[in-house]
Amino acid sequence: MTQNSLLNAWIEEIQSLCTPDNIVIWDGKKTSYDALVNDCVESKKAIRLNERLRPNSILFRSHPSDVARVEKRTFISTTLEKDAGPTNNWIPPKKLKPIMTKLLKNCMTGRTMYVIPFSMGPTGHQFSKLGVEITDSPYVVLNMHIMTRTGLDVLEYINKTEDFVKCLHSVGYPLKKGQVDPAWPCAPMEEKYISHFPEENMIWSYGSGYGGNALLGKKCFALRIASNQAKNEGWLAEHMLILKLTDPKGEVKYITGAFPSACGKTNLAMINPSLPGWIAETCGDDIAWLRIKNDGRLYAINPESGFFGVTSGTSQKSNPVALATVKSDTIFTNAALTDDQDVWWEDLTDEVPDHLIDWHGNDWYKGKTDFRPDHANARFTSPLTNCPILAKEYEEPVPISAILFGGRRPTTIPLITQSFNFLHGIFIGSIMGSQVTAATLDEKIGKVRRDPFAMLPFIGYNIGDYVNHWVDMYKKSSNDLLPKIFFVNWFRKDENNKYMWPGFGENSRILKWVIERTKNYANHKITPIGYVPDINRLDLKGLDISRDTLNALFEVNHEEWVDEIKSIEEYYKIYEDHLPAVLKTQLGYTEDRFHM
Repeated sequence: MTQNSLLNAWIEEIQSLCTPDNIVIWDGKKTSYDALVNDCVESKKAIRLNERLRPNSILFRSHPSDVARVEKRTFISTTLEKDAGPTNNWIPPKKLKPIMTKLLKNCMTGRTMYVIPFSMGPTGHQFSKLGVEITDSPYVVLNMHIMTRTGLDVLEYINKTEDFVKCLHSVGYPLKKGQVDPAWPCAPMEEKYISHFPEENMIWSYGSGYGGNALLGKKCFALRIASNQAKNEGWLAEHMLILKLTDPKGEVKYITGAFPSACGKTNLAMINPSLPGWIAETCGDDIAWLRIKNDGRLYAINPESGFFGVTSGTSQKSNPVALATVKSDTIFTNAALTDDQDVWWEDLTDEVPDHLIDWHGNDWYKGKTDFRPDHANARFTSPLTNCPILAKEYEEPVPISAILFGGRRPTTIPLITQSFNFLHGIFIGSIMGSQVTAATLDEKIGKVRRDPFAMLPFIGYNIGDYVNHWVDMYKKSSNDLLPKIFFVNWFRKDENNKYMWPGFGENSRILKWVIERTKNYANHKITPIGYVPDINRLDLKGLDISRDTLNALFEVNHEEWVDEIKSIEEYYKIYEDHLPAVLKTQLGYTEDRFHM
């Protein structure tokens, strides 16, 4: 099959276990991609979109039970529970493997087994990692073709090494002879398992065909497994965008940003600056692998080759670059379908079409149907090269000058704060999160749901060790060479529950201040939680915003922060008796500054 005896043995093992009808080694060629698209369209698993409006693009509709990552069915399987830590679902391998082996037995009967050699990061790059995904899902093959570097070029590198991540995936829906295959096969929720074996650099996923559950190069490999590899090898795998900024004088700086879901990460990665003369370009919108090089600086590279973005809320106002990115060669999942065979989603246009085909495949009429026609987690998969503002350096490590952490907080957290130093920045990363709204079930409204480093669902090992690994990275360099760390909050609201900051392209005004601070410009004020902008030194030309609003945006309210510190103390109980020393120390400093 291949020239790698280890890989051949694994393929034969999975073939014997899963009993597919056919095996295909994915060659990564465009002709193979186009042929598989045609197969999906002809078998009615996918819909080809209007070639004039949306060239080379298709729409898939998933099963209603299979629409997002399933955290409750996602496991870190290590020999010892302490290695998975308190924030992961843990099952030991000796218990989990027999359960999954029983499910995997004959699971690919009636199907084709695809073997996808892939590289996370540019093929052959010293920062990159290799993987092989075995799957019975054409949808996964097509998405992995876009999201990773795949094919025979990658296989040449895999043929020379035993160092590749084994990724096994099945939709969990074997076919009996003559049985009709549904448009979106999957297993019941209680049979879904997305399992990570970091001690073996291995992933087994069963029962789901959607997104991060099935595209195993994404969150499973690039964050959960890679974060563990990074700990062992001395680097970081982070849930971060990478953005290139060029000022009017031509000076270039690179920043990363880590935000939880629905906090504007993709919008910031594709920002269209409102400030004259400023240019923004993206290197990536979701994942960054970071290493300290010999010069002592932290460098980042995006290991992906595509965007897997949420369609909902994406519009000409919020993200014109994203709309340009999905104009062609894109896979859509769970968007609505228009009468002229194009896609539509909530907020795409000011006017809602009178008639659509919803994501279930049923007729939908404006004003007559009481549910939205697209799914809230509908997605687009597009190549990075579709992006009109893709930085030319997108396949090279770039030196990072600033790291942004953020969340969705209507009160308490200022629009922008700079940490006092890198260790204080680690503390800021550990406390970030978003306030629970009525849209979130089973959580108290108003409570802050913490998402440290935007990595809570994605850390592949013990969260305490993860925080300490950030400290280890700090010790490898110096505070002067490492990026400055900032806390952003685009979502602060006034007494009328209205957003105070306009956001979108206007965020470039805040990014300008960030860049100035990386050069130690004295345009700041000192508060108990860090440095905030001196309002008189912010570039606000042409922005209609009152002085009172600006003061409120940067307010550090003593009473609110006393409550915030109590909330942090309560949250830190997840570490039990293993609270990292850096967090205990920095929390103590913060309490002292508020005279607690």
